[in-house]
Amino acid sequence: MTRFAYPITLDVEGKRAVVIGSGAVTAEKAEALLVAGARVTVVADGPAAALTRLQGEGVTVHRRAFQPSDLAGAFVCVAASDDPAVRASIHAAARANGVLVNVMDDPEHCDFAAPAVVRRGDLTIAIATGGRSPALARRLREELEARFGEEWREIMDVIGEVREETLSALPDLGVRIRRWQKALDLDEVEALVRDGRSAEAKQRLRNRLVGVAP
Repeated sequence: MTRFAYPITLDVEGKRAVVIGSGAVTAEKAEALLVAGARVTVVADGPAAALTRLQGEGVTVHRRAFQPSDLAGAFVCVAASDDPAVRASIHAAARANGVLVNVMDDPEHCDFAAPAVVRRGDLTIAIATGGRSPALARRLREELEARFGEEWREIMDVIGEVREETLSALPDLGVRIRRWQKALDLDEVEALVRDGRSAEAKQRLRNRLVGVAP
């Protein structure tokens, strides 16, 4: 069976996340958790410049080796180490504290795989290979970054705002799903947003959903 085959997105808003090891720092795991709203603690002896920058962004930084107590009260941990004994120790501490853990490049010591991610506002596109080819995941992420540019932040805003505005007019879930399937023309929305006509995109989508403006 494929490892890490059940995809989820994890709510870490306001929760404590621990990043362990210089390899995890270099891979910008702390930044990814910060973007997701986590309260981040980093335990690593380097790289010094990255640790200093992270401290300036509100991250708690301990410039030392990992200690099992570092995971007390944590929700999730991402770690890296060249030492198998350290990786096993991190995994054991995570188990003891009920912490979800990803030890990079060590699937046997992982609860989850961290996918390559493209973020455009509330739009998150994740690419996972079950841990078999991080290089392929990175390549696909680069292609998706080119396809889904920064305008997709506004596209998401248009679609999300119309959904909120029309919820009361479409209280039945089945009806709502069917209306959206017919009404959502992504090519049209994308073209109008790119042309600076977001209000028109909202109006057209709203009209197809409920027939009138709110």
